[in-house]
Amino acid sequence: MPWTPPKELPPADIQQVLQGQKALVTGASKGLGAAVAVGLAQAGADVLINYYSDEAGAREVAAEVERAGSKAVLFKADVAKEDQVQDMFETLDDKFGRIDICVPNSGIQLNAPSHEMTMKQWERVIGINLTGQFLCCRESIKRFLGQGINKDISYSAGKIICMSSVHDIIPWEGHVNYAAAKGGIMLMLKSLAQEYAHNKIRVNGLSPGAIRTPMNVEKLTSPEAFEDQLLRLIPYKRIGEPEDVARAAVWLASDASDYVNGSTIYVDGGMCLYPGFIGGG
Repeated sequence: MPWTPPKELPPADIQQVLQGQKALVTGASKGLGAAVAVGLAQAGADVLINYYSDEAGAREVAAEVERAGSKAVLFKADVAKEDQVQDMFETLDDKFGRIDICVPNSGIQLNAPSHEMTMKQWERVIGINLTGQFLCCRESIKRFLGQGINKDISYSAGKIICMSSVHDIIPWEGHVNYAAAKGGIMLMLKSLAQEYAHNKIRVNGLSPGAIRTPMNVEKLTSPEAFEDQLLRLIPYKRIGEPEDVARAAVWLASDASDYVNGSTIYVDGGMCLYPGFIGGG
């Protein structure tokens, strides 16, 4: 059995701050997407759960959303495909009638040394991790502009929360396609935030560090790997949980963050604080 260290997440209930709102989360069948979808539901939002291959996982997430008292809709789509993204948003229109929160979260890794990376590996990662986010942002913004502001729901016309990574600023050997996509997300969300701020549309990002997700589980197979390879990179000295990211997403989706636009929150325990310099003064 893989070694699984105990959770150290402090207790904190998610408040019902998103009542009446409708959300879409891509890549929501597991990992960060699943946690965010459930967190938004716990805060009161109905959620369209996008998945690509893991229908069973998506159904489990839908059950959690419904246990939280919110409505869940499942939709299978490859977010790198424009027509499939458009179909997904049309289904959202039919089921929910509006959208208030979009979390383009889908992401993959196809790792290789750069001199050995194939065009297929490059294009697939850029397609899902960057183009897919743009397509979801574009379709959301079209709807935000059309529906305007209902202050009984939210003081903004709509909120987009782009899921990025600490590797939007930290280079990553052997992952040039992934890092390039995440770096692109940073300036994409800032450009969109600048372009549509006057329409009261907010576009922000979350950049997680080492989080206990299926994508990272291979790094957590032994105490030695955990201690030596991860904790030395995290000044706060604990690995993140998907719920850490979900709580940040709920805050960014709520009116509590109404004056936050074009920002990226690093949910990383300080991984971006150059931990190699600790004690080096």
